[in-house]
Amino acid sequence: MFTDPIADYLTRIRNAQTARHKVVEIPASNLKKEITKILHEKGYILNYKFDEGKPGIIKIALKYNAKTKAPAISNIERVSSPGHRKYTGAEELPRVLNGLGIAVVSTSRGVMSDKEARTQGIGGEVLCYVY
Repeated sequence: MFTDPIADYLTRIRNAQTARHKVVEIPASNLKKEITKILHEKGYILNYKFDEGKPGIIKIALKYNAKTKAPAISNIERVSSPGHRKYTGAEELPRVLNGLGIAVVSTSRGVMSDKEARTQGIGGEVLCYVY
């Protein structure tokens, strides 16, 4: 089994985009579902579907530029890992690419983007950067 399911989730998306897949299937968890919702809200993925079967699978439709065929997500990287957690307060939340990217933050009020957490004035664990 994995020691870091979020890193596996991010790697599956990264690999699927490198291979130019239209859809990627990922084992589901509540945290992964919340990250998927944020990626969809911010326009990094086309669509998603939660298959509530026995194991539970998230199907993600990846987004590419129509002209250049470049993936919408140019980089997606893990920040906090099980062996090295990275927590920040609301004032110290990172600005990814000077506001062009997002940081996904797990807070006491749920998983949200860095901008939402800053607006609500709460910090938390920085899960990943997406740009």
